[in-house]
Amino acid sequence: MTQPDLNLLYALEMLLVEGSVAGAARRMGLSPSAMSRALTRLRETTGDPLLVRAGRDLVPTPHAIELRSRIAGAVETAVSVLSPQVAPKLAELDRIFTLRVRDGFVESFGATLAERLARAAPRAKLRFVQKVDKSSDALREGRIDLDTGVIGDDTGPEIRARALFHDRFVGAVRHGHPLLTGPVTAARFASGRHVAISRRGDASGPTDAALRDAGLIRQVSVIAGEFAGALAMVRGSDLIATVPERQTAALRDGIDIFDLPVDLAAITVSMFWHPRMDADPAHRWLRENLRQVCGGDSPLTGI
Repeated sequence: MTQPDLNLLYALEMLLVEGSVAGAARRMGLSPSAMSRALTRLRETTGDPLLVRAGRDLVPTPHAIELRSRIAGAVETAVSVLSPQVAPKLAELDRIFTLRVRDGFVESFGATLAERLARAAPRAKLRFVQKVDKSSDALREGRIDLDTGVIGDDTGPEIRARALFHDRFVGAVRHGHPLLTGPVTAARFASGRHVAISRRGDASGPTDAALRDAGLIRQVSVIAGEFAGALAMVRGSDLIATVPERQTAALRDGIDIFDLPVDLAAITVSMFWHPRMDADPAHRWLRENLRQVCGGDSPLTGI
């Protein structure tokens, strides 16, 4: 089926408002003959004369009168759809933003981000969900607005990313742990009992690789899926954990940290979003606020 020419909507509105081909032509900046051709096409499309001669004037048919009550809304909707996005007023922004994060992120940055939203967009809501894998499917399917983490092989090639902060790994032990009674050498570090942190349940990771390079092997006694769980174990035992310093800062009450005696590469924690959200004004505003919260910059007051 041939699709109607939506340009005819505006022509129909002008014809019904003016009640004449010449008047509609002037309003649209067209010649009378071009406007007359538009009327002919409208008659063919609607199957109705729309405007008929009554003496020297044109009068609308009953169908044209019925269309007149609907055409203004249709034109307004079409113009709105085809116009650039207008930034919403923050005070009226009624939207739920879903962020996927690892444990420690909410504790370190969530309150500050929530306060910014409360001041600028009091009707907006934040929803934090736990990051259980690195798949980009949740972004592609629109189940989350923003993801956070380290860029890896599982990050989709189309996914947008922007750095939030840099972090380094440190050792973590309870207050009074015997490891801290002397210099923390690689040998003393490896000889302790460790808690490994892996969402997939792996006992070996980058720390083990760094120790192997030094000819050492550590004893992993516990495998935890989250930073919070690992640090809880550390707090009540002689276990040793290796954690990112900045992201776990709010989780380390009662815990001492120390520089690792082996080289472990620093990481960059980024935010990720799907490209369909690039131009969305509210999403851009959220991204910039999150970047500033994690980077310690001053707040944004508008979109």
